[in-house]
Amino acid sequence: MLRRTILPLGALILGVIGLGLAFVSLWWLLLAAVGLGLFALGLYDYFQTRWTITRNYPVAARFRWLFYDLRPFLRAYIVEGDLEGKPFSYEARNLVHARARGETDTHPFGTELDVESEEYAWINHSIAPNDDPDTSPRVSVGNAQCAKPYSASVLNISAMSFGALSGNAVEALNIGAKLGGFYHDTGEGGYSPYHAKHGGDIVWELGSGYFGARDKSGRFDADLFAEQASRDQVKMTEIKLSQGAKPGHGGLLPAAKVTEEIAQTRKVPAHQDCLSPRGHSAFSTPVEMMEFAARMRDLSGGKPVGLKLCIGQPHEAFALVKAMQTSGIYPDFIVVDGAEGGTGAAPLELSDHVGMPMVDGVILMRNALVGAGIKDKVRLAASGKVYSGYGLAHSMAMGVDWCNAARAFMFSIGCIQAQRCHLGTCPTGITTQDKARQRGLIPQVQGERAARFHKKTLEALSDIVASAGLKHPTDLQPHHIVHRIGVTQGHTIDRVYPFLPEGILNDDPDSTDYADWWHAADPHSFKPRTDLVRRRASLTHNSHAKEA
Repeated sequence: MLRRTILPLGALILGVIGLGLAFVSLWWLLLAAVGLGLFALGLYDYFQTRWTITRNYPVAARFRWLFYDLRPFLRAYIVEGDLEGKPFSYEARNLVHARARGETDTHPFGTELDVESEEYAWINHSIAPNDDPDTSPRVSVGNAQCAKPYSASVLNISAMSFGALSGNAVEALNIGAKLGGFYHDTGEGGYSPYHAKHGGDIVWELGSGYFGARDKSGRFDADLFAEQASRDQVKMTEIKLSQGAKPGHGGLLPAAKVTEEIAQTRKVPAHQDCLSPRGHSAFSTPVEMMEFAARMRDLSGGKPVGLKLCIGQPHEAFALVKAMQTSGIYPDFIVVDGAEGGTGAAPLELSDHVGMPMVDGVILMRNALVGAGIKDKVRLAASGKVYSGYGLAHSMAMGVDWCNAARAFMFSIGCIQAQRCHLGTCPTGITTQDKARQRGLIPQVQGERAARFHKKTLEALSDIVASAGLKHPTDLQPHHIVHRIGVTQGHTIDRVYPFLPEGILNDDPDSTDYADWWHAADPHSFKPRTDLVRRRASLTHNSHAKEA
């Protein structure tokens, strides 16, 4: 018992001594105030009933809380190695920061990666490198059904909503997009005045809440959509089906965060909970989704329209492709968001265990489009922890036409990975609506850094492309990337993953690894065909019977 109360008793003794000697010096009076204050805190802790540890160890237990609060920062700045931090290592963050600030991004004394690790991968270079690679590569987006194709950079700002980000952060990113000639995805929070202020290219994303284009009941409002989508600044529109960090979850912006400004942007009541439903109300089948996409394209004046999703059940990806073939409607692009993508807040289980990682999702979607013979009509993009020229090259070798990045661009405008996004206490003013915290983020300064990061990263990409003997990053192929398989072997990724030849799903799907999923896909339903469900159940039963 004495050990538990020794700190409060010591504080009382110091307080009494300090009071007794207060006439000698103001320092003794300060000591008395601190001592008596700690004693009062100890009395409170001793008699309170909410926390067991402070009730048993008054005052002393609060040091545990202090170090618990400091733990993430102590680990990040003192304990963890350069390659250990999660979600992004110190090395990754430092690379983005250096490029954004215009500092040297060279690395002395060789790689720190373990080149014999099974996680290691490399790019096969050429003895005859290209002397004139494209240093600012772009991709034309828009098929024959699109009246206003868009020339996109191969690196753009991924979806992040106003509300999740501060107005200053949105401004900074859009300034970067304007200066660097790349696009800025609005996220599902709507096309806000902060997106519009500086004139950077916009991709307007519509999620299940149809924010900025909804009626009072939360359904899609075609007139509101057409009014904003037809603006010159909006270059493309996008239907968000799911997000890598929390697929199938929807979302809720609590009433306390729904300011008048956010309410006006989203077309929702102010100071009330703002719900993003789990699914869309504008369509219920893959074919209906294609019809909705075509309607969005028409309402925008013929601008490209795309889909964004985290791949989940494989038959659904094939159902989208079959719906395109059945309806004759082809979206202009598809963005695959990896499960390793980030968000301000998501249930831990969804972040850790739901949805396909980017590489797996990209390869499946690539195979669906190529196998069905429609990759020439639908561009493919990827998003998920891309922050470097190598990350871009790896993704484009797998078949994507461009990449989007969210957290990398957040780093470029000052993010320090404090991981306070969900609390509204972001120390850099990026993910908070607190005006005092936003004060530190000057959009014009940070916007230039975002543009500089983009430029330097594309220069690094062009170096890689040139070393492979190529001109444009879309010339990269699976055989250019090697993944280590054990300590003594490495295979090109077309030997690690399946890469289907063009049209094989139409001509001979049973010869592929995707036969069951292809047959399960129904263009008129997101559910698998019942005959395949029975077939797979029968195969599982027979397999178990043989084992028995």
